[in-house]
Amino acid sequence: MFATRPIAFAVREPLPGVDLDAVVPRPGHGVALWLHADDAQGLHDHLAAAGVTVLAAPSDGPFGRQFTFADPDGYAVTVHDQA
Repeated sequence: MFATRPIAFAVREPLPGVDLDAVVPRPGHGVALWLHADDAQGLHDHLAAAGVTVLAAPSDGPFGRQFTFADPDGYAVTVHDQA
């Protein structure tokens, strides 16, 4: 974990037994990209209305309301709204 501001950054080793080279369906498998938004539900509603692929519907989690969408390249991006 790097103590960068305003966004923290971390690099981790792959989980034991996970072959990232064998995963083909979506780029970035094993990449965890989380972004903070003031209103995750509102952002979800806006992106869904624009036709963005939602990978995980909004739910309440340890970081507030959160959801995951696919960016234009197919990477999974999770948005949360608790600081």
